[in-house]
Amino acid sequence: MKRKNEMPNHPIIKRPNWNASPDLKDTMTPNSIAAKRPEPTTVSPAGKRRKSGEDHGLIPGLPDHIAQSSLSFVPPSTLYFVCNSWRRLIYSPSFPPFLSIYAVLFPSEAADSISVASFDPISSTWQFLPPLPPPSPDLPLRFLIRHPSFISRNLPVQSVSVAGNLVLLAATADQFLPALSCPLIFNPFTGKWSCGPPLITPRRWCAVGASRDTVYVASGIGSNYNQKVARSVEKWDLKSNNHRHMPFTKPQEPWTGWEKMGGLRDGKFSREAIDAVGWRGKLCMVNVNGDAAKDGIVFDVVRDAWEEMPAGMLMGWKGPAAAMDEETIFMVDESNGWLKRYDPVNDNWVGVIKGEALKGAQHIAAGGGRVCAARRVGKSITVVDVVAQPPKMWAVEAPAGYQVLSVHILPRMSRHDLLPPSSDSDSSSLSSS
Repeated sequence: MKRKNEMPNHPIIKRPNWNASPDLKDTMTPNSIAAKRPEPTTVSPAGKRRKSGEDHGLIPGLPDHIAQSSLSFVPPSTLYFVCNSWRRLIYSPSFPPFLSIYAVLFPSEAADSISVASFDPISSTWQFLPPLPPPSPDLPLRFLIRHPSFISRNLPVQSVSVAGNLVLLAATADQFLPALSCPLIFNPFTGKWSCGPPLITPRRWCAVGASRDTVYVASGIGSNYNQKVARSVEKWDLKSNNHRHMPFTKPQEPWTGWEKMGGLRDGKFSREAIDAVGWRGKLCMVNVNGDAAKDGIVFDVVRDAWEEMPAGMLMGWKGPAAAMDEETIFMVDESNGWLKRYDPVNDNWVGVIKGEALKGAQHIAAGGGRVCAARRVGKSITVVDVVAQPPKMWAVEAPAGYQVLSVHILPRMSRHDLLPPSSDSDSSSLSSS
């Protein structure tokens, strides 16, 4: 029987639960979740003990650390519907996290602000992150997203996911100035933002990427176009732990962190906001988006050296790209909706799935066997299960009143609001949608 949303190329399945087991995926919907746990009219003695004995441990008769180790082998989507203590467990910082979708969002009623939210695939709900903090109390954070000179597009907010964190690196402010003087880092486990070391040169319309635990920023434009900036490259190792929580309440030690790298041979990579894709110890990037003629280049992060991009990789690169665990590059041909993966042996792109919902994709992310794509007018996110045979595709609606600018795949946020009342955790650090 045909599905309601079936496309000519491939069905788009409304399947909001990222890690649900196959027998539950088609039955778990946002409206059916509450119905999964009806209140029983009669309660067995064992049930009474479970309801009244939440404090007796995760599994009666077992120490909590042993019980938690055992429960870590059970899918979180199953634990969620059993009891409150197990539901709290899967969102606790000590439990192995499942993956969630993170989206940088532009509210339709605002002109100079953005929001970030996380989609929980188990509960099928969006949760907004705390507001972005300004790098300095005297410097309000403002983003220029729409401008009359760019009617057909939004001005970019550039971000990367690295070492389990979301890092915002570049954007445009009023008067077309760089909006960020330092990276803003969100840690899903603490639920808090922190500030990284100031960039050597704040910039916009640049190339941003990550390899292993290191963030890279290349080319772009500062307050004005400058050939030196357009050819420059700098990196920062996130594991150096030299980022600070805000607001700053005491004097800080001098910053260290960003390091200059070998420069580009020219300034051709300052024409667009570019994703430098981390792949097998290298960063791969092209200088323009879409199907236009372009230049491609590869940066070897170990040798600090630039290489020519393989001819087949460059020829087939026709849209946003991302790497799965830095091993497999996926790319969406934004003109025809083909999701493809790069075959380095034959130096060509191999089709995975084609869909109408992938046409016009402007940003993608890859992780956990899924590829997520946001379109230019992003009111939903298309999710593709590239591990399934055949691949499956479904949509996750964006929060009402918001447009998706970019998308990432990261560990779920720790839910401090689900901890027992006696917990010392700061439940105010996260806000729910």
